Amino acid sequence: MNEIFHRVSIRKYEDRPVEQEKLMKILRAGMQAPSAGNQQPWEFYVVTRPECIQELAKSHIYAGCAAGAPVLIVPVYRKEDLLFPQYAQIDMSIAQENMWLETDALGLGGVWLGIAPIRERMDAVAKILDLPDNVEAFSIFALGYPAEERPQQDRFDESRIHFVE
Repeated sequence: MNEIFHRVSIRKYEDRPVEQEKLMKILRAGMQAPSAGNQQPWEFYVVTRPECIQELAKSHIYAGCAAGAPVLIVPVYRKEDLLFPQYAQIDMSIAQENMWLETDALGLGGVWLGIAPIRERMDAVAKILDLPDNVEAFSIFALGYPAEERPQQDRFDESRIHFVE
């Protein structure tokens, strides 16, 4: 799992599309995530329409870098028929991380732009995508071929490990 130690937030992209085959691998990785009670609350909106990408890039103050991405994936979660609805956002976080790691493994770069749990952002994305009432926007994942490169910082801090024996 070298991707864990390689993945960084990429906010600048080359002007070239991402192949459908790679997008499907990324989405497959997301859907492979574990979830509470195996509820699999996820659905994914894959956005390549430039006008929609521009609108989503304006959905909140930190989303501007999405404007230069050739594709955005907007994971959403169902609000109905869930065994453990209180864990839906946790389930979505695992799916999002899986997608990010697969993105890196495929030679692409991405950045996770937080939407949930901030209601204003969730509502803005829902309006832009005309989401049905039974789902909530979770995040915006901007991705593409990286136009920047930087090393990942080493975040290991042994002082944060506590053994209870």
